[in-house]
Amino acid sequence: MTIHESLSDDGVLELVMDNPKVNALPIADTQRLAVVLDGVRTRPDVKAVILTATGRGFCAGVDIKEMQQMPGNEGILGVNQACFDAFRAVYECAVPVICAVNDFCLGTGIGLAGSADIVVAAEGAKFGLPEIDNGALGAATHLGRLVPEKHLRWMLYSCEPVEAEQLAEWGTVLRVVPLAELMDTAREVARVVASKHPIVMRAAKRSLNGIDDDPSRSYRYEQGFTFELNLHGLGEEAREAFVKGERESNSAAG
Repeated sequence: MTIHESLSDDGVLELVMDNPKVNALPIADTQRLAVVLDGVRTRPDVKAVILTATGRGFCAGVDIKEMQQMPGNEGILGVNQACFDAFRAVYECAVPVICAVNDFCLGTGIGLAGSADIVVAAEGAKFGLPEIDNGALGAATHLGRLVPEKHLRWMLYSCEPVEAEQLAEWGTVLRVVPLAELMDTAREVARVVASKHPIVMRAAKRSLNGIDDDPSRSYRYEQGFTFELNLHGLGEEAREAFVKGERESNSAAG
């Protein structure tokens, strides 16, 4: 299992993704995030959540190599459901979720960060959706919670990322700090949330979600096109090219 959990004395639950080399999330870990976050509803000791990662990058997306080892459409079906559940669980978590993003936040990472209440990031961290280059779609719903609509379209069509500093200018990243200060900053933010009356804070989270447009509906619509492209074989081609490139890279390194 590559999701590490710890709970501080002041009620901040830290969830750390740890799957070298680039924190590409396998299906089981993505589902694990959903289970843990949904479980916060019955854990009054949890007052805030920090979601972050260790090593290189916050999240590079799904584990493509795992998908390619699964028969038929099991991989794409498993990933679609796991991502849907995880993004929903971040959004619906009973307490505020703070994402602390290092280095890069791609694909699945965008879904997680876009579903969170607050995002802090390391200097130069890049946010992007390279889905079109991978023969897929998805998480534009969540990218739209981080960038303006016209820039969202450009990022989706071009697959070009945007840096955390630009998101801070747009007001969707709360703070951009040196990498060495990232976790201290996330904990500082989380402690402010945790210091408030827990019943009032949970009510505040529910009230904000109640007046918001639920991202789950539009994300589910996007997923239909992802599966359709998979049936066309375009997703399969892109994933096979990725795995082949990984093999050649490992062979050259050896």
